[in-house]
Amino acid sequence: MAVLAAVTDSAEGDLALARGLAEAQLRGTKLLVANLRLSPLAVPEAAEVLERRAGVDVAEYVLDLIDERAGEIDLLVIGMKRRSPVGKLVLGSVAQQLLLGADVPVLAVKTAGS
Repeated sequence: MAVLAAVTDSAEGDLALARGLAEAQLRGTKLLVANLRLSPLAVPEAAEVLERRAGVDVAEYVLDLIDERAGEIDLLVIGMKRRSPVGKLVLGSVAQQLLLGADVPVLAVKTAGS
């Protein structure tokens, strides 16, 4: 079993990585890191980094990872930030897509100011 942390280039992404690592250690499982950043990501040695291919939708990529590794991933950790209802309507929400589309439990974490 494994914990999958979806890590974006933001404070919320950093928090998702930290919480994902803590959850993996707590559960005694492997940590998989979906690197959603445009740059390389430094992670602990025990973690496996899964790089997103250019031009691939972020939410689709994470959901595809869950499907490809069905039975291996038992928790998805994502970072969230507060958005207005209009912002959600106009821009959509990757977090919302992941919360609704993931076939595994999702742990959504947010920064203290969110």
